Amino acid sequence: MKKLLLLLSFLPLCIWGNEGMWLPCCLSKQTQQVMKEMGLELSSEQLYNPGGKALANAVVSFGGFCSGVVVSPDGLVFTNYHCGYDAIQQHSSMEHDYLRDGFVADSLSKELPNPDLFVSFLIRTEDVTERVLQAIPVGTKENDRALIVDSISTLLAQEAVANDTLLRAEITPFYGGNEFYLSVYKDYYDVRLVFAPPSSVGKFGGDTDNWVWPRHTGDFSVFRIYADQNNQPAAYSPENVPYHPDYFAPVSLGGYEQGSFCMTMGYPGSTSRYLSSFGIDERINTDNAAMINVRTIKQAIWKNAMEKSDDIRIKYASKYAQSSNYWKNSIGMNQAVKELKVIEKKQALERQLQEWIRREPDKRSKYARVLTELELNYRNRRNAARAMAYFGETFANGPELITAALAVLNFDFEAEESDLERNMRQLLEIYANMDISVDKQVFVAMLKEYAAEVGKEFLPDVYPLIEKDFKGDYQAYVDDLYARSSLKTPHGFEQVVKGDTTYVLFDDPGASFAIDMLVKFYEFNQSVEEASMNIEKNERLLNEAMREMEADRVFYPDANSTMRLSFGMVGGYSPKDAIEYSYFTTTKGIFDKIRQYKGDSDFDVLPSVVECLRRKDFGRYATGDGNMNVCFISDNDITGGNSGSGMFNGKGELIGLAFDGNWEAMSGDIVFEPNLQRCIGVDIRYVLYMIEKYGKASRLVDELKLTD
Repeated sequence: MKKLLLLLSFLPLCIWGNEGMWLPCCLSKQTQQVMKEMGLELSSEQLYNPGGKALANAVVSFGGFCSGVVVSPDGLVFTNYHCGYDAIQQHSSMEHDYLRDGFVADSLSKELPNPDLFVSFLIRTEDVTERVLQAIPVGTKENDRALIVDSISTLLAQEAVANDTLLRAEITPFYGGNEFYLSVYKDYYDVRLVFAPPSSVGKFGGDTDNWVWPRHTGDFSVFRIYADQNNQPAAYSPENVPYHPDYFAPVSLGGYEQGSFCMTMGYPGSTSRYLSSFGIDERINTDNAAMINVRTIKQAIWKNAMEKSDDIRIKYASKYAQSSNYWKNSIGMNQAVKELKVIEKKQALERQLQEWIRREPDKRSKYARVLTELELNYRNRRNAARAMAYFGETFANGPELITAALAVLNFDFEAEESDLERNMRQLLEIYANMDISVDKQVFVAMLKEYAAEVGKEFLPDVYPLIEKDFKGDYQAYVDDLYARSSLKTPHGFEQVVKGDTTYVLFDDPGASFAIDMLVKFYEFNQSVEEASMNIEKNERLLNEAMREMEADRVFYPDANSTMRLSFGMVGGYSPKDAIEYSYFTTTKGIFDKIRQYKGDSDFDVLPSVVECLRRKDFGRYATGDGNMNVCFISDNDITGGNSGSGMFNGKGELIGLAFDGNWEAMSGDIVFEPNLQRCIGVDIRYVLYMIEKYGKASRLVDELKLTD
């Protein structure tokens, strides 16, 4: 430990083990040395090795919104329960309530297909910055620069996969658009549900515990990847067979201790660590504020209906969970930004940058006006940006009738057959999970909220219509719209498909409302285009200037849904004076919370689960004292999209699945707080215990490579 502390004292702050989401392809020697000193036993080639076997080969992007890890030679994938929640919900019904009761496939033939779910394997990543930037002439305007980058990126991506039609390539900007990397993927489209615990395990604690430590949530689900007879990607077919990976992660039963090395690998979605203080202020007071206010109203309507009807509960379970997750995240972020004085710290750093620019004459012409222009342009778009945020939450993300109308208006009837089928399924899924009475309540509430929060200049034309024809009565307007619209059910879409000349889509009141919204949103974008282009340019220059000012540092890039590695140590923390949190929880805490929150649906647990836990038949999954650990924390750096990421020990063995962050550090997308920020994971031994002892699915455990 003394050797480690001595080493850390001489390394730049930004490569301390617990901060940074690093590209596995591009680990610096300094970073590799820190990892080794902290406990990593694998070489860099064992972490990432294009064309060879490495831990990265076992890590997948799950559906493009989560992460997962392959754990068996037959393509078994572990991810989070909340990542698989939509698939579980789609298979659930009043007769087969897999959300409430859980799901177990007792054979390969019983594993359930999910037509719109896919996983992506990273084949390779390479730096293409020079090729992209060479295509941009000096002095190019920002909107022209974006077009050039898009064009050259398309060409490079096509070039990268020209010899293999099974591959997909993407060019992604890094460091605000100062660098660019090419990532090549192979996607598998036949992904089947294998195991899901009851929601009282997978979502234990619900909204109450979300983003909070200590945690007792069994947030896991199990899927399997299927392939054709040649082990290649294929659409679902009964003839497909389990996929055989190049590498799968071994699973450790050895657990962890305070100070144990811990590493995550996954696909974190988005962070803004290098965003200006002006950008942070806009996010907090515009985007987050709109999300908090609007979703509070919408979710209350949903939850009230869900508690009264099992049918509505099943229909709305997934979308409620998705909505509430980022709603609470925004609440926590706003609170943490204020309490941790994040904006003030960023402003201090920007003053330091200004002083550096003044001392460096050769930098003045390029950077002198960056912060001034950022302040001016954020101010210029403030009111419109706020209206756009509310507009998006109330209408684009509000009534599902409008979501369906937009989908019908944008439906591509000339798409390839596979895309056509997918688009059709997704449209019909909207209708299958919509309750008209609930949706009407949401529509009325959204109309009221938008009008109350924005200025008259931002109201679309429907508001004068409501005032004139319905005397300002939103309920009367919504009742009339739903009564006259054929788009409240699939019937309207069916009429379009059949070419029914008695039905004119653009005259349908649902479609008319959606079109009015599109027109208004276009006006919004036009009004802020100049300011937004200037902001994009100056945020990029700010990023560049910061890196030049601290050229001796090894900077990590913001998360952008590309594969990342983070590392740290298992350990507790102190959120405030006289409060200390341990680094793990046990099943005892489940019983404590059941008693403490008696009558709260967030903590209702199936009697069968309670009885199973009460028996304490933990077997080989027990800790040394005979207890069962449920969750644990480390100081790894994660964000949304990391959900389902494998948490590995120094040998690259799976010890848990990351699923959440902690409340005290909800500003983590903007700034990393090393003393507070924690990654919450479900203990892999609890996962295996629930699979084997509760689910009676020993066949799945038998597939794994278990280590002590």
